[in-house]
Amino acid sequence: MFLTFWHDFLYQPLFNFLIWIYNNYTEQNLGWAVVYLTIMLRLALLPFTIVTERGRLKNETLYEEVKRLDHEYRKDPIVKKEEIRKVLKKRHVYPWAKFVTIGVQAIVFVLLYQVFIRGITGDKILKILYPVIDFPGKINTYFFGFDLAQSHEVVWPGMVAVWLAIEIYLIFRGRKATPADLLYFLAFPSFVFIALWWLPMVKSVFILTSMLFSAIVHQFMKLFFRTKKTTH
Repeated sequence: MFLTFWHDFLYQPLFNFLIWIYNNYTEQNLGWAVVYLTIMLRLALLPFTIVTERGRLKNETLYEEVKRLDHEYRKDPIVKKEEIRKVLKKRHVYPWAKFVTIGVQAIVFVLLYQVFIRGITGDKILKILYPVIDFPGKINTYFFGFDLAQSHEVVWPGMVAVWLAIEIYLIFRGRKATPADLLYFLAFPSFVFIALWWLPMVKSVFILTSMLFSAIVHQFMKLFFRTKKTTH
C-alpha cells in the first residue's frame, strides 16, 4: 500500500511535473528543469521558510542580548542569571515550520534520486507519463557541461561543501570557537561532500539551488526586520 501511494501520489506526479517543465520552459535542458522545480517547491514552502527565518533572526538578536547581559552583570551572577532567564522566556520558536520545509525537501530529494536511478530513457518514460504530457524524446541531461546522472563528480558537491563551510564560519564568527565548533566546521561540509560525490550530480544542483533560495530569503528578512526595528 505504501509503495503504491509513493508511486502514484508522489513519484509519478513529480516526474510528470519535471518533464512538463522540461518540455515547456527550459528549451529541453533537464538541469534547468530541476532548478525551476526546486524554486517552485521553495516558493510553495515560503510561508514555512519565513516563519523559520524569523525564528533564526530572533535567535541572532537573542544571542547578542544574552552576550550584553553577560557583560553588564558579570559581577553579579545571580542577577545576570535572572535577567537572562527573562530574555529566554520571551523567545518564540516554531520548530515545526523548519521540520515541514526540511521534510518536504527530503522527500523530493529521494524522489529525484529515484528518477535518475530508474532511468529516464524512452521506454521507461512512456510507462509513467500522463497522457497530457508530451513525450520529450531523448532527454538532455547535461547542465553546464556536466552530466546530471553522473556520480563521483567533484565540482558541484564541492560548491555545496564550500557554501556550507562559509555559512558555518559566518555563524561562529565573532565568538570564541570551541573544539566542537571546529569539528563541526570541518566534519559536516566534508560529510556532505562525500555523500553528494557518491550520488548523481542532480542532487548537488537541487541542494545548491535550495541553499541559494534560502540565502536570498534570509537577506530579505534581515532587511525587513531592520526596517521594522528603525521605525519604533
